[in-house]
Amino acid sequence: MEFNDIKAQQAIIKEHLDERIKKVLDHGKYIMGPEIFELEERLQAYTNSKHCITVSSGTDALLISLMAIGIKPGDEVITTPFTWVSTAEVIAFLGAIPLFADIEPDTCNIDVTKIKDLITDKTKAIIPVSLFGQPSDLDEINFIAEDNNLTVIEDAAQSFGATYKKKKSCALSKIGCTSFFPSKPLGGYGDGGAIFTDDDDIAQISKELRVHGAEKNHWYTNIGVAGRMDTLQAAIILAKLENFPWEVDQRINIGSRYNKILDEKSVKRVKQKKDRTSVFAQYTIFTDKRDELIRFLSSKNIPTAIHYMHPVNSSPAYSEYCRDNTPQSDNVSKKVLSLPMHPYLSESDQDFITESVIEASG
Repeated sequence: MEFNDIKAQQAIIKEHLDERIKKVLDHGKYIMGPEIFELEERLQAYTNSKHCITVSSGTDALLISLMAIGIKPGDEVITTPFTWVSTAEVIAFLGAIPLFADIEPDTCNIDVTKIKDLITDKTKAIIPVSLFGQPSDLDEINFIAEDNNLTVIEDAAQSFGATYKKKKSCALSKIGCTSFFPSKPLGGYGDGGAIFTDDDDIAQISKELRVHGAEKNHWYTNIGVAGRMDTLQAAIILAKLENFPWEVDQRINIGSRYNKILDEKSVKRVKQKKDRTSVFAQYTIFTDKRDELIRFLSSKNIPTAIHYMHPVNSSPAYSEYCRDNTPQSDNVSKKVLSLPMHPYLSESDQDFITESVIEASG
């Protein structure tokens, strides 16, 4: 059994995938080839965003976004400690200060009620993370941001394809960033990411920053990075896009089926709110006996993963930023366990997984 069955997906799209890759090999434009611009057009149409700027990774999407809005050393950016390290990493990398707001214990997304108390005259932005595939409370977060002249950057690395009040993730705030890491809902076969915005200036600066800050060849208007997406990755994602709407529906159906089965047996899990959808980048439960459950499921050849074992602000590299109290993140990190989740998970495998979890929990 696979935790995330990329091979099953590949078998279905192989012919189209081969055609896309061959086309790149034939034209040989491996950097900023035509597939890059085709993908950007397709993604901006999918999300209903004015601009899409593809980049080399989800991390670089966040980094370039912060650079594009002028984040400087000493500035403060509010985010969540219960996330992959990239969210906080890019803030600290620029010399800015990550301020950690605690999470909701049921959704594991940032708790909006904890944000206001962290805002100071040095605060410039908020980065909510749409964790496990479900967008955060973006309306409330956007309202706080507008009231305090802050920029909201949605970290949508796990939620591409999800909706919030019928709007697509990545188009819910001033800037949205996603990742095309292989395990993500729309994953490539290597690193990749994208920035989404309706702001013309942010889009133009982001396009320049991803190519070393160049406005045109050998003319640098900003200090930038090598942040371009490879043309081959764009071709692969274009091939995957054909089947993506179906995969999103499958993720929602499989996640809903997990919910129904486990709720009937009172197995605690991450909750989803009614005004949004989740693409279930991970399907995550809570358990007080995680090590025992992992061993039991492993004995049945059921793979699991922990997202995340430690909040970011508990790691040594971020110790200087640990002045915020985040008990929910500390508690949840001891209990979360992710089960196999992908669009090709069969009902029989899902039944075996849930029966095993229920058996161990009983």
